[in-house]
Amino acid sequence: MALDGEKATPASPQSTLHRTGEVMAARMTADPASGLQGRVLDGRYAIEERVGEGGMAYVYRAVDQQSKQVVAIKVLMSRLAGDRESVARLKREAQLATKLNHPNCCGLLAYGEANGLPYLVMPYLQGESLSRRESRVGPMPSAEALPILIQLCHGLQHAHDAGVLHRDLKPENVMLVSTDSGERAVVMDFGLAKERIVGTDTDKLTATGIVLGTPEFMSPEQVRGKPLDPRSDVYALGVLAFEMVTGELPFEGSTAQETMLNHLTGRPRRLRSVMASLPETLDFVIDRALKLDPADRYATMTALAAALERIPK
Repeated sequence: MALDGEKATPASPQSTLHRTGEVMAARMTADPASGLQGRVLDGRYAIEERVGEGGMAYVYRAVDQQSKQVVAIKVLMSRLAGDRESVARLKREAQLATKLNHPNCCGLLAYGEANGLPYLVMPYLQGESLSRRESRVGPMPSAEALPILIQLCHGLQHAHDAGVLHRDLKPENVMLVSTDSGERAVVMDFGLAKERIVGTDTDKLTATGIVLGTPEFMSPEQVRGKPLDPRSDVYALGVLAFEMVTGELPFEGSTAQETMLNHLTGRPRRLRSVMASLPETLDFVIDRALKLDPADRYATMTALAAALERIPK
């Protein structure tokens, strides 16, 4: 889930585009993890406000009383704190995030457990999620979208170089942060991320027979439960790019199952069939990223970034 730096009403869901098959956690007013505002976590982190939540965790803005730094803290929901698999996934996210040190990736500051609640501490990003931007303003002009997409390529290439696949890239997991030099795009939430060199523990976490990810953005090989490599993230970024500039998806379905089956047909809509004013070169680049066969896609995020950089602004 993206960490949104804007002030949000804790009791209300953030305004995001609905995703088929997304499962939102039931609201549990008695959950100790949901009401940490005004408390000090682990004797160090002064919790100020809850700014978001996902299917597994709540996210808070807090102040690290040692460093005086404003941070984001992701706290596992109480009902999952005793679930070994959920705790293992959070720990794996922490382990993978420690490998990331790039301006376009959200890394990790600390991992801990307090009163039986596992938590992650991350940099607090002041901005808005890409999904909120899309909901607020609609499709982006290609000249505005291209720098964001290129930055995402750089961040994901860094993750891939560290041996980490994201596996759940979508607008909800991208933050747009304003800086003096312009807008910075940051890839968030490596909760479904996986090391390319898989060990026994990671195998156990994904051996339940459940396909993990968000149906609209899943590559065909991910839908099939096949081994993944960086080209699966290339595919997901192609879907994300399509939605950014058209406001629509290349594949649609009324259910999660229908959406995933449509990805398996290998026949996405062409970009310019939805919005004819978009550059033909962008149409070509996104179409290649969405090829059914991974061998026909860009092999790396670096190659995709190079193709995007050649598109006239």
